[in-house]
Amino acid sequence: MKNSDAVVVMPGGFGTLDEMAEVLTLIQTKKSRHVPIVLVSAEFWEGLLSWFRNTLVPTGVTSAKDLDLMQVIDDPAEGKSDEDRMSDVLSVMV
Repeated sequence: MKNSDAVVVMPGGFGTLDEMAEVLTLIQTKKSRHVPIVLVSAEFWEGLLSWFRNTLVPTGVTSAKDLDLMQVIDDPAEGKSDEDRMSDVLSVMV
């Protein structure tokens, strides 16, 4: 994470969720610099993101602003326009 320019999260299981939660927590608590967090496959992540929006935010355990730390894409080219430094990471996926 220390030298990362972006974090690309592919569909996965509990280990993937653990790593994603750790990255989000480090950025949220400002223990790490902000880098783009890109979740690949909107269909895969929609259930979790819906739970974040409809459960975590209303109960106050996270803020809607924290959800903005993540970007969901289906096509690696979608993320290229957001930040120049992400293009190198995403080009590996194309």
